[in-house]
Parts: sequence; C-alpha cells; structure tokens
Amino acid sequence: MPLPVRRMLARMVAPKYLVGAVTILRDSDAAEGDGPDRLLLLRQPHRGGWGLPAGLLKKREQPIVGAARELFEETGVRVHPDDMTAGSPNAIVHVVGVVDTVFFASVPASTTPLVVDGAEVLEAAWFPVDDLPRLSANTALVLGHYGIGPDAR
Repeated sequence: MPLPVRRMLARMVAPKYLVGAVTILRDSDAAEGDGPDRLLLLRQPHRGGWGLPAGLLKKREQPIVGAARELFEETGVRVHPDDMTAGSPNAIVHVVGVVDTVFFASVPASTTPLVVDGAEVLEAAWFPVDDLPRLSANTALVLGHYGIGPDAR
C-alpha cells in the first residue's frame, strides 16, 4: 500500500487527543516552615469548582514551556521551565480525549503577586492542602494522582 494511503488510513483510525499542560504550584514559604503546605488554585467561569493553572499546548510547543506559559497567562506568576519538575506520572489521560502533562513548581506566596484578567480567570488564591475548596472534577482527578486532595490515591 502506498505511503500516503497508509498515512491517511492511520489518521482515520488512530485516536485523537488534545494535549494540555498543568502546573501544580506550591507555596515555597511552607517548605521553610512558614505556614501550611498550600496550592495555588483558580476560579474560572467555565469550571464547576476551583482548578489548576492549565491550558492546551500550542503546535510544536514543549509541554514544560506550555505549562510555564499558561501559569503566567492565567496568574501573572512567572516560573522558568528549568525551575519546574515533571510529575510522575507526567501524563494523565482523561476519558474525554484530553492528555494533561503535569509539572510541579513552587514560589513564595508571601511575595508573589497574583494577577488575573477577570475574563478567563475570575480569582486566584492559595489554599492549604488539607483544606481545599470544592474542586473541579478534572482538578480532583489530577491532584489525586499525586496523593493530594479528596481523591488522593
């Protein structure tokens, strides 16, 4: 079978996924003993609960670069990709055809201003890990994979 025909057939039967990047941002002040372990969460108009900074990757964008970009776009927090760590597992497949690549980072919450645009993100806030607000279903799933939140495994 000619190569163009094989490619066309493969594209027709292969599952298609959207690939996103998620950042689990922790408060580094807590690591130094200054308060409880906290996570940065976002309240967005299209979600049914609080979520993590996340978004779809641009064409040919490296996942870690996309995670840093989305974090900055949604919160105003700039973290260099070299200062992010890939989660293990790094990719989580959702039943709706989305694959999330997950990265961890930390910044001092006490000195890091949060800037949201009010359209895509209504509010950003730090929450203690042992007292999280109502989470969106995907956020609870993602955090649960890493032993965080109500769905911790």
